Amino acid sequence: MSSTPTEYDVIVIGGGPAGENAAAYAIAGSDRTAAIVERELVGGECSYWACIPSKALLRPGHVLAAARTMPGVSATGLDVAAVLRRRDAFVHDHDDSSQVDWARHSHIEVVRGAGRLAGERLVDVDGRQLRARHAVVLATGTTANVPDVPGLRAALPWISRDVTNLHEVPRRVALVGGGVVACEAATWLAALGAEVTVLVRGSALLASAEQFAGERVAAAFTAAGVRVRFGTVPTAVERPAATDTGEGWIHGGPATVRLRSAEGESQIVVDEIVVAAGRAPSSAGLGLTTVGLPDGYVAVDDHLAVTAVAGEWLYAVGDVNGRVALTHMGKYQGRVCGDVIAARAEGRPLDDAKFFASSDHGKVPQVVFTAPEVASVGLTEAAARAAGHAVETVELDIAVAGSSLARDDYAGHAKLVVDSATDTLLGATFVGPDVGEQLHAATIAVVGRVPLATIWHAVPAFPAVSEFWLRLLEQRRA
Repeated sequence: MSSTPTEYDVIVIGGGPAGENAAAYAIAGSDRTAAIVERELVGGECSYWACIPSKALLRPGHVLAAARTMPGVSATGLDVAAVLRRRDAFVHDHDDSSQVDWARHSHIEVVRGAGRLAGERLVDVDGRQLRARHAVVLATGTTANVPDVPGLRAALPWISRDVTNLHEVPRRVALVGGGVVACEAATWLAALGAEVTVLVRGSALLASAEQFAGERVAAAFTAAGVRVRFGTVPTAVERPAATDTGEGWIHGGPATVRLRSAEGESQIVVDEIVVAAGRAPSSAGLGLTTVGLPDGYVAVDDHLAVTAVAGEWLYAVGDVNGRVALTHMGKYQGRVCGDVIAARAEGRPLDDAKFFASSDHGKVPQVVFTAPEVASVGLTEAAARAAGHAVETVELDIAVAGSSLARDDYAGHAKLVVDSATDTLLGATFVGPDVGEQLHAATIAVVGRVPLATIWHAVPAFPAVSEFWLRLLEQRRA
């Protein structure tokens, strides 16, 4: 172990988008130094195993579905090999050299290896010691959970990394889970030709969303031939020929999955199992105990400083802090965190709003890129009522000139959750083709607490899908 630590002003452990933003903002416009410690690929989970490859796999199916509804357009199907090549191009064949170049051009040094805390402001990277003058930022993300079902781990099931980086399409797939990852994976697997069975412990898909969102996605799955089995859990898995063939390749021979539901015991035989049953913080081995912290999620305040560590030197951004497991929110946290570190390094006060991660609290936007898409921001009706707001809701089907022109089979639904005491928007949920592109207007309204009386004067262009905003507001005036 080196006796003299290498010093930087800021050290970030984890080179995903949240960590990249924290490092860049912490040294922007200054002569401060920063290092990103990364044991895998700079760019992180989002760039190579999550957001980017998943959306690259989803978009061709969306385009094909739209084309098939459009008279005068010929659409025959997907070229699976071409779809996978396009996905590979977006993940740069797991070559992070362009991300490393970005870091170096931003005056951030990339340190390869597994970083762990070794004391106050001290980071150990495989025996090499680094010391931070101002701040250490934890940005290590999360890893996939594999439930403790007899035989499941031995069966070597796919996790999210495998299914986003698949190199061959299994003919029959059992997908365990009913959340965002499960629903998106089921969408592209079905579009690529797999026979998909989704095993959901509860009674709904996307259980944290408005009820109609999960219902519409479930109905679309059924129409696409995807079987959704609610109230069903795997109790045992047998896969005699399980083989570690590598990420995204079918891991051996067929698997028998034994199931339990209200209807009794049953089983299915599949060519691959995809586990999308939640995630856990990547903090084991991070050296948290050296600074008095337990393993697990790392709690932070709205400056993104770790609450249980004194001295305002340790921060955590992204999934590892347990606030919001979304890339865009991790990047947002990274920007806030970097600004806070910079201000403290320069002795500036932190009374400006930009130094507080306020949008983590009831203002989070999210798009689930299923078919139909689910776009939401802020609170659901249930969450708003539970928080004690005076709640009014407005909802209707999206059926305007713009949606009819967009595609002949357009079907969508929109719901606003309004604080009737202040006439402001608490939340919005839209379901339909490409509704993610409609979300930012709602996000601005929620974050800006824009009165609905003011939104009435934001006239939607005709004939755009966004005209449904006018119809929602008209319904409220009725």
